[in-house]
Amino acid sequence: MLLNPQQYSRPHIDDRYRELVEKTIAFFENKGLAKIKEDDQAMVWYEDFLEFIKKEKVFAELLTPAAYGQNETRWDMYRISEFNEILAFYGLCYWYAWQVTILGLGPIWMGTNEEKKHLTAKLLREGGVFAFGLSEKTHGADLYSSEMTLSPQPDGTYRANGSKYYIGNGNCAALVSTFAKIEGTGEYVFFTVRPDHPAYECVKKIDTSGVRQAYVAEYALHDYPITEADILSRGEHAWNSSLNTINVGKFELGCASIGITTHCFYEALAHAANRNLYGRWVTDFPHVKKLFVESYARLTAMKLVAYRSADYLRCASDDDRRYLLFNPIVKMKVTGQGEKVVALLHDVIAAKGFEQDTYFEMAIRDIGMLPKLEGTEHVNMALIIKFVKNYFFEPVEYPEIGQQFEARDDGYLFNQKTGGLGSVRFPDYRLAYRDVDSANVQLFRSQMELFRKLLIMAPPAKEQAANIDYMLSAGELFTLSVYAQLILENARIFKIEIELLEQIFSFLVQDFSRAALQMVVGFENSPEQEALYREMLKKPVVDRAGFDKIWLEQVYPLKDAYVMNG
Repeated sequence: MLLNPQQYSRPHIDDRYRELVEKTIAFFENKGLAKIKEDDQAMVWYEDFLEFIKKEKVFAELLTPAAYGQNETRWDMYRISEFNEILAFYGLCYWYAWQVTILGLGPIWMGTNEEKKHLTAKLLREGGVFAFGLSEKTHGADLYSSEMTLSPQPDGTYRANGSKYYIGNGNCAALVSTFAKIEGTGEYVFFTVRPDHPAYECVKKIDTSGVRQAYVAEYALHDYPITEADILSRGEHAWNSSLNTINVGKFELGCASIGITTHCFYEALAHAANRNLYGRWVTDFPHVKKLFVESYARLTAMKLVAYRSADYLRCASDDDRRYLLFNPIVKMKVTGQGEKVVALLHDVIAAKGFEQDTYFEMAIRDIGMLPKLEGTEHVNMALIIKFVKNYFFEPVEYPEIGQQFEARDDGYLFNQKTGGLGSVRFPDYRLAYRDVDSANVQLFRSQMELFRKLLIMAPPAKEQAANIDYMLSAGELFTLSVYAQLILENARIFKIEIELLEQIFSFLVQDFSRAALQMVVGFENSPEQEALYREMLKKPVVDRAGFDKIWLEQVYPLKDAYVMNG
């Protein structure tokens, strides 16, 4: 399951994509960890990376829909997801340039301006990166309060005025997709501007504790002239483009977290396996084995969830919008699990993780950014809990979805249906549990069924439902339920061994118990609720033989599997 760039093998992926990946891996491996760290610490602008993607046309081939590109260009979420993982494996700053380009392209590919789409394809071939001008300093991502305006002029053109804040690539983007309102009418609008225009002011670089090399900009427009040729969308279409772009872009954060965590896993294991303390190798200590096996199980689960979600993203249609639940779970839960795994690994390597010549030192700083980008945990959880009723109580039949790695354009993502979350339906979640002979899987299911029982017999009272903290905490129980479903579905596809599944669900049982305990100790509940939450507190089944098998056959053999070139 884990990416190993030095032994890259993905037999189902097309030859051109394989070539781009292998060239990308070679670029970073030839650069070496020492140089990556040196550039990171000196906050060097990554011109060499931008030159590489320009020369090899990497972004052009992976981020141009087939209708506007050449050869094997397409917007293929399976390729895009894996490439996120690969870039973050080497450094979050490189991923960031790619991520904000994806966001900047969203309103363009979703818009109605065909000339701008063809220009964008040309700019991508020339090595351009893009930016997404949505957030503002005072209002953040509150689109209702956006103060950027387009002022109509007597000749039918417009003048743009206002500023945007925390905008990646805002210093050098070929085009910046900018969200605003039209003065006088308040109509929403998306248009593009160029940073090299004299009316575009790159106000400053916003210093952040992460992605040191990236340029996160504040920019301002001062009577920037806009014509119809610059406008991408208007009104409801512009509003929807902002939300739908985030639907696509937020998903990629989980894949980045997987890349960072995987590199940390290799580095921590190599360090521990080659360090002798008190006459014993560090990896011989029982608690260290436990930390590594849990880290491996959580990391495997992260990958199973993210790539299963990609399957649903690729199959999306007006009749199947299950991705609207799975996407925020990847954004919130997978990234949060990345933080958890890095913390577990840090407990193993301790002070070594702070040394300046390790990848880990970057990861400690960067991994916490991912759950905070494109919305906080509260924003994502508030979206997730909208689906509880239909998920648990209104099942419908869908054709079974297999692994979606076919070479095709994911065009629906640029024409997504919006609104109507109450109409999003799901098949019976219990289908994921069929034919699974695992003690901890069944134990987890019993916890989940108790939560479902609570929703029937003792649902949140009016006062509880009005308490956002209460609902968000209860939402964690629902999130874990959906997370488990995605794990089980992809475990079947990837033929995950039952012993590893036991280890994965061992931590899920514990996590569910912790969330239920939080409901008990953190809030006032009715006697019926209290009794059900307490009944959810379960202790996972200990599978010592399975644990030893995973350690000896899957985890410990990775100790020399990957060490980055110096």
